[in-house]
Amino acid sequence: MFCAVPVVAGAYVNRNAAVLRIMNKDAGKVQEVKIPTGQEFQFEKIFINVRSCKQTDPFQAEDFFTFLEISERDKGQIFGGWMSRNEPGQNPLQHPDYDVWLVKCE
Repeated sequence: MFCAVPVVAGAYVNRNAAVLRIMNKDAGKVQEVKIPTGQEFQFEKIFINVRSCKQTDPFQAEDFFTFLEISERDKGQIFGGWMSRNEPGQNPLQHPDYDVWLVKCE
């Protein structure tokens, strides 16, 4: 007798930190940082809060997703939403001075 185990599509593994690449476009300054989930990191005049970081199921193609809230001093929140490592242009930070990319979740 053969018994198949059902596979749940869209399963994710929660990770404890997001590794982000942040760039100041004017200065050409790039920094890679590891930010634990639930903590905030300041890069110059922006503040990045990592709410969640997830990795695709190990049996699927590798991708990482993070939910970020980014605010700027004097302007408040300038971004809130999910970013994908494999599709960085799908939901990017739209800012004249800064770019933020997800490298991976750890």
